[in-house]
Amino acid sequence: MAIPGKVLEIEGDDALIDFGGVRRKANVSLVDAKLGTYVIVHAGFAIQTLDPREAKESLKLWKEVLAGSAPDA
Repeated sequence: MAIPGKVLEIEGDDALIDFGGVRRKANVSLVDAKLGTYVIVHAGFAIQTLDPREAKESLKLWKEVLAGSAPDA
């Protein structure tokens, strides 16, 4: 599983991405990333863009898992 990150800045093929407070740079040349786009990053490359609603739901579930209150599957 991957944590969605929100694109904050883009400079050429590189972007600054916020993963819930942790910011990292990643290459976005493989996807159509724009400011505010949510992406999935693997090995330093954005490999997928996400619908904002889907990304926010995924982030909500990650917060629950990290808090130890994940819903029963």
